[in-house]
Amino acid sequence: MPDSLTNIATELKLSTYQRHLFLCATPTKPKCCRPEAGAASWQFLKSRLKELNLADPHQLVHRTKADCLRICVNGPIAVIYPDRIWYHSCTPENLERIIQSHLLNNTPVQDLLIPKQSDLTNS
Repeated sequence: MPDSLTNIATELKLSTYQRHLFLCATPTKPKCCRPEAGAASWQFLKSRLKELNLADPHQLVHRTKADCLRICVNGPIAVIYPDRIWYHSCTPENLERIIQSHLLNNTPVQDLLIPKQSDLTNS
């Protein structure tokens, strides 16, 4: 493994993350939301995670801005791993709810969940 890769992984403290949140924020072909709405959600997420010390210095939540998560309605769309929980309508207000309930208290925000296929077939 190249030293530069190891150095970056160490600098990012990749082994310390508990969750990874992907947010479809500024897609090349905006279908799920207006570009400015996605950008506002991304900026909010970055600053709020840092403000709550979830991103720095503790590195509990890694965040990634995704181009498209392929659910092109009711965006911005987010997914949190390893939980495999998907959310729609990730406005700054709803991201705050997700942060407070899901990330800090391990309780998914039910009214923002995108149902899993198994949830749909069991209904």
